[in-house]
Amino acid sequence: MYAVDVTLGKGQEEKFLKKNKNRNIMAVKEKKFEFPENQREFKYPPVVIGMGPAGLFAALMLARAGLHPIVLERGKDVTNRMKDVEHFWESGELNPESNVQFGEGGAGTFSDGKLNTLVKDKFGRNRFVLETFVEHGAPEEILYENKPHIGTDLLRNVVAGIREEIRSLGGDVRFEAKVTDFVIQDGKLTGLIINDKEEIKTEAAILAPGHSARDTFKVLSDRDLEMNPKAFAIGLRVEHPREMIDHSQYGKGADQYDLPAASYKLTYHANNGRSVYSFCMCPGGFVVNASSEPERLTVNGMSNHDRAAKNSNSAIIASVTPEDFDGNDALAGVRFQQKWEEKAFSEGKGRIPVQTLKDFREGKITESFGEITPNTKGLTSFGNLRNCLPEPVSEAISEGMEYFDTKIKGFNREDTILCGIEARTSSPLRIERDQGFESNIKGIYPCGEGAGFAGGITSAAMDGIKVAQALVTV
Repeated sequence: MYAVDVTLGKGQEEKFLKKNKNRNIMAVKEKKFEFPENQREFKYPPVVIGMGPAGLFAALMLARAGLHPIVLERGKDVTNRMKDVEHFWESGELNPESNVQFGEGGAGTFSDGKLNTLVKDKFGRNRFVLETFVEHGAPEEILYENKPHIGTDLLRNVVAGIREEIRSLGGDVRFEAKVTDFVIQDGKLTGLIINDKEEIKTEAAILAPGHSARDTFKVLSDRDLEMNPKAFAIGLRVEHPREMIDHSQYGKGADQYDLPAASYKLTYHANNGRSVYSFCMCPGGFVVNASSEPERLTVNGMSNHDRAAKNSNSAIIASVTPEDFDGNDALAGVRFQQKWEEKAFSEGKGRIPVQTLKDFREGKITESFGEITPNTKGLTSFGNLRNCLPEPVSEAISEGMEYFDTKIKGFNREDTILCGIEARTSSPLRIERDQGFESNIKGIYPCGEGAGFAGGITSAAMDGIKVAQALVTV
């Protein structure tokens, strides 16, 4: 499918549309996003907590508005973070503060780098995000592709470029600066404690910690920040040969044309009532160990820009709700994730537990692979993944895999590789905010995927822009 832009001479557009009455031909009406001028006075510089897409774009907007924000990231800059992640994948030695979840760029830095979003955008923020990425080194094709993606290898440099612009505008970007407490007086934020030592005075903080900042969630809960558990989904990563997926999706065209690695999107409603669906599909990619806590294990998918790896993978996940959790407090979903991540760590003896689909169905540990072999970043071990998920989730996934074979031939083949578990598909809670994007504690502005208001790189970046906009508006 192609979209073709045509520029006509002055006054010709209306005549052309009248003559060619076709619903597929329409005038382009792009709205240019404009960030408002700052209307507020701050006694102290505003602070942005977290440097994922939400925090990064919030900080960029504040810096461009002349506010010289302080940006606090618990992890390392993207270059040193990459070294820590590679070391973890090769050795299994985890740095809890510098990993696939924490560090400059957020969790999306180690992903497929997808930039499409289902968020309705009438203000031009989506286009603005893509244009900003291109300004900082992303390929120009993301401006016109239907399903744009950068790839983890290119995204790292883009993130570093945005950080340097923030600094050039007077922003103070600090790495290995973990917010360990919030100073609150009379229901208002007055400061932040960094690394249990330093206090920073501020009356406004954009909170964009990412969906894995469980220790931060605990501190905020203890400080009576209003938050509630929410539904999310858990499951497994499935791997198939890239060529198999390409041939199923493209047919004869897979051999006849130079086409990119094919993607898919699958959904199913299981007999037990749970929704089963593919998530974060990575054409020509890797399954990566995405853990951030000792003795707990979770995985994710990642692709480079060329999407040329031998396997294509996707999470196949099933919905879970607060009714599945032990308790109904704000952190119940966090504990649910931790419980099953601990089982995955134990099952794989600290490595990614892997299993064939046939053995998953039979509930036995795999002894050897078939034609498909894993393509992972991180050490692996055979394990029984049925021990790592609630049984209703396992049953729903097994049922869904069978149905998905009717859409993609070979999807249900017995030697399909399963890797587990995928536990962090979205935040397990939502931090409540009012129409002004402020929490019940004045001065704290929840933002992005970790706060429960986004899902993916672009929607998180857009939310960061919205919250920054609220901060500068009276």
